[in-house]
Amino acid sequence: MQTISVRLPYFSAVSEFDARVILAGELYERGKLSLGQAAEVAGLSKRAFIEIMGKYGFTLFSESIEDFRNDLDNAWNA
Repeated sequence: MQTISVRLPYFSAVSEFDARVILAGELYERGKLSLGQAAEVAGLSKRAFIEIMGKYGFTLFSESIEDFRNDLDNAWNA
């Protein structure tokens, strides 16, 4: 696993947890991380990450119609 260090000003109201969730959510939405990888970055289980994403303004759903079709196919074939 890669380690990245980020320095925030002392007056910042961003906690380490918030920063991890925001980074994970953004990278997930951009398709850079899988759901499992994003949950790991956030330090959460997949279920907990899914449940908290909306609070931080992220969505599980892709805007791509092709991704939507793949998700449907995967759901029916599971």
